[in-house]
Amino acid sequence: MTRYAIYYAPRDGAFADAAASWLGRDALQDRAAAQPAFVGLDLPALTAEPRRYGFHGTLKPPFRLKGADADALNTAVSDLAATLAPVTAGGLSVARIGRFLALVPDEPVEGIAALAARIIDAFEPFRAPLTAAEYARRCPDSLTTRQRALLDTYGYPYVLEEFRFHLTLTGPVTGDLAEIESTARAWFGPHLSGPFRIEDICLFGEDEAGQFHLMSRHALTG
Repeated sequence: MTRYAIYYAPRDGAFADAAASWLGRDALQDRAAAQPAFVGLDLPALTAEPRRYGFHGTLKPPFRLKGADADALNTAVSDLAATLAPVTAGGLSVARIGRFLALVPDEPVEGIAALAARIIDAFEPFRAPLTAAEYARRCPDSLTTRQRALLDTYGYPYVLEEFRFHLTLTGPVTGDLAEIESTARAWFGPHLSGPFRIEDICLFGEDEAGQFHLMSRHALTG
């Protein structure tokens, strides 16, 4: 694997199945999934970018390993999960984040932010510094002063107080978001009422083709 990340991913069940069908890929089973056909929407094109990641919520953004191997990282994820308690929020809502759509948790979200902050700090010793090319891809000149400081410190600008947990549904949408937003709300409707719980954390790895794969799942038992 070229990079690793720590994500939330739903356990096997109806929610995971609906998300896999929406994206056209089941990251839990590591296989393609048949997508529904919606009149007037090119769902395969709309979901091409998030498909390679699999359905997930980022807790520690993708990073290259520094001075450790995947087994050591996996052990560290397992050890940390044993100290962390599950987190519960309200239901989920379809939301616009810039030009893409995502599912976001309803209030409260402080517990999710605190969980992510613990994970961000815990795995900094495993993260190799960004290369010049990786740094440039984050468009540092377009960031706020604080976001650039976070990029310099953590290799990613949207952590800690800039963090917003979300489950990505589309890539950037150039046209009107209203139709795809309505379609997503209907498709995920049975799974939005909640409560939404993060009961485990998942170690994902990115292969050389740029696809992410679930490597291990660790229950939060703290």
